[in-house]
Amino acid sequence: MIRKLVEADRAQTLAFLSAEPAINLFMIGDIEQDGFDKDFQEFWGDFNDLGELDGVLVRYNQFYIPYYKALDFNPLPFVEIIKSDANHVGISGKESVLNLFKPYFNTYHYKSTYFCELKTADKLKVVSLPIKVAIPEDASRICELLNEIEEFSESPSKPESLERIIRSGAGRVYYTETEDGILKNVVQTTAENSMSAMIIGVATRKAYRNQGLMSDSLSKLCRDLIENEGKSL
Repeated sequence: MIRKLVEADRAQTLAFLSAEPAINLFMIGDIEQDGFDKDFQEFWGDFNDLGELDGVLVRYNQFYIPYYKALDFNPLPFVEIIKSDANHVGISGKESVLNLFKPYFNTYHYKSTYFCELKTADKLKVVSLPIKVAIPEDASRICELLNEIEEFSESPSKPESLERIIRSGAGRVYYTETEDGILKNVVQTTAENSMSAMIIGVATRKAYRNQGLMSDSLSKLCRDLIENEGKSL
């Protein structure tokens, strides 16, 4: 049975998604931050005869993510929901799940990417370097650094967006700086939730590269989230 998920389904849905918290970090974060009654996101559940969840589909604006644990599912009900939205622009998710959707979207462009997950801190450095945690007021200078990085030129960072992310707790930024306040490097998280987070925005100014700043900053950030907060990355 397919039906819309509502607030009463929160605990069951989060328990289902927690089987793969890194794969499902966007769904988990969407539920924890905004719940089930926002205009920009909707959730559907595929329930078996025992009332257990077999699959979940989320719409976030015009993007969709389907998720199933087992791969013996029928994708058609979720396919029909996606296709009924004339404004949908993309589908993403675990490749083994999306492979079953491909025959129904055979005119679409597909792109596969690698997925890496960090669960333990045993190979991370122990850092003594002074690494700072950004506050909302740091957003402008962080974005200034990011927008200097050639690899990020196609998607400029906006201070107002970063400030909102830091304030909401949906992400954080660690950085190092010179004595006169020039940022040397930054590393960020996004889509943070109670179980997982995604590493993004890894950048070092050219003048400060090849000094080990990034391995120190990443180790500090990842160790804090894994050991202190029990999150996977």
